[in-house]
Amino acid sequence: MSMSQSFSFETAYKRLEEILEKLNSEQVSLEDSLKLYEEANCLIVACNAKLTHAEQKVQTLIKGRNQELILQEGSPVLEDFTVSKSHHLTRTVSES
Repeated sequence: MSMSQSFSFETAYKRLEEILEKLNSEQVSLEDSLKLYEEANCLIVACNAKLTHAEQKVQTLIKGRNQELILQEGSPVLEDFTVSKSHHLTRTVSES
């Protein structure tokens, strides 16, 4: 199964639950287990990306309540978010 960002978070999460049930059933061959594990890994990466994006939006909305919007040439200045090793969001202001 090819993973893409077009999957909704809920669809990907539901599929992860299905995979977990199959893997826990102990009635899956080694080859099928590896395929399911690979699919689950792709789903986890996709879900993590969607959660990170949602967290960025929330952080931006909160900032919007507490600070004035910074405009550059009529467009809002965007902030890039990165996850540090301690899993806290850090932000840097981009010039674009």
